[in-house]
Amino acid sequence: MSPRVIDVFNGDADGICALHQLRLVEPVDSELVTGPKREISLVKRVQAGPGDHVTVLDIALSRNRDALDKLLDAGARVRYFDHHQPGDIPVHPGFEPHIDTDANVCTSLLVNDYLKGQHLVWAVTAAFGDNLADAARQAAAPLKLSDSQLAQLQSLGECLNYNGYGETLEDLFFDPAALYRQLQPFADPFVFIAESPAYQTLKQGYEDDMARAVAVNATDARAAGRIFMLPPEKWARRISGVFGNQLAVESPTQAHAVLTARPEGGFVVSVRAPLEARSGADVLCSQFETGGGRKGAAGINHLPESEVDRFVSAFYAVFTRS
Repeated sequence: MSPRVIDVFNGDADGICALHQLRLVEPVDSELVTGPKREISLVKRVQAGPGDHVTVLDIALSRNRDALDKLLDAGARVRYFDHHQPGDIPVHPGFEPHIDTDANVCTSLLVNDYLKGQHLVWAVTAAFGDNLADAARQAAAPLKLSDSQLAQLQSLGECLNYNGYGETLEDLFFDPAALYRQLQPFADPFVFIAESPAYQTLKQGYEDDMARAVAVNATDARAAGRIFMLPPEKWARRISGVFGNQLAVESPTQAHAVLTARPEGGFVVSVRAPLEARSGADVLCSQFETGGGRKGAAGINHLPESEVDRFVSAFYAVFTRS
């Protein structure tokens, strides 16, 4: 059997754009492993052995360490790009890490550095999607883009990111693997924006879902932050993360939490630290069993209703101190 190439990537803008950059420079017909943004234990779905090459993009190593160790023990070579807290990084001859947890870095910017800027415009798109607007504009300086072009990239990044949220693939407009395949023929994001029906579908969905979200009032608002609760509906599951991003932009001195009710009970939680500080989100969410993320943005995959009061107390304790 010939060696296999397997690409494992987060289903959000950062994961998709990171892979897109990489495969524009290193084209190969790879096997794709991905899912909704919150499905982060993806490495355990990979079976690989000697001679196989696995690239992992925008997936927290700390949540995939056991699966990674099994791949390395089986003889696979693994290249890993990420910006989440990794825990202990393995030292192994078959492992190539590219990990940076700086709050102003995303995985696509790490891939851009690795590729020496060959497809910088896609890294800029991803940074906008990851709510790193300042980092995106700074990275875009060599491209000399107009304000209108930057706004187009921001919209594209936000739409790609929006598609990643949801409990299951059925909540999404596109399976992230299919969305990546739609991007594949386009080296130029402006051509994708102009020609792709997928972008128009996502843009319309984003606008419709956001209009519903902004009509929801905060359930708790204090100087340090605001908490919002959304209903157990598809539109709410799709918009939860990008709604949190928008709230953070609107009020950069405050922290924000968006609790989206799950049909079977409990909540999915998106947390955004104040943009002026970009710290504390990971500290907060890691206090809960299914929580994790990075300094500026983190989440909890399942918060039982019995834990909501504890979450609210912890939210204000973390962000009142910061």
